[in-house]
Amino acid sequence: MFYFTLMIFIGGAFLLQIFLGYFQIKHFSNVFVEMRRKGKVAIGRKKGHFKSGTIVFFTVDQDGNIVDARKMQGVTILARFHEMNEFLHENIQRLPEVKVKRCNKLLQKAIADSVHNYTVVANGGVIKESPRTPVAGASLMIKSLFQKARKSNNQG
Repeated sequence: MFYFTLMIFIGGAFLLQIFLGYFQIKHFSNVFVEMRRKGKVAIGRKKGHFKSGTIVFFTVDQDGNIVDARKMQGVTILARFHEMNEFLHENIQRLPEVKVKRCNKLLQKAIADSVHNYTVVANGGVIKESPRTPVAGASLMIKSLFQKARKSNNQG
């Protein structure tokens, strides 16, 4: 009975995560589309494996001046985008260091990533993506756990 209840609880938590994740992705898409209508969007990110992850969107005009700036930072699927008005009207390639230093370390790294991505694309380059997605990484981790469990069961 305990295992059945545990499985129901885990299944319910998984479904709730999928449900809430859908709304986070919808929010992400809506913000991106809204910002994209204003101009090019430079995206920066810093993954936080067990800390809060951070995503930064800078909408820039043809001269590289920031016309909209937003960040999403958090550990859970409840994180939402918030405005970063302190970066408005700054040039993305010449952000004042004093403004960047006021941000936390993860946000500073995401901002640096967005500046790097903007510079690479503006110079005709292509951003190299990591071949492993978070879902693929999680599935590899789960697969290895099952393989270890099988090995220990076969040996014991």
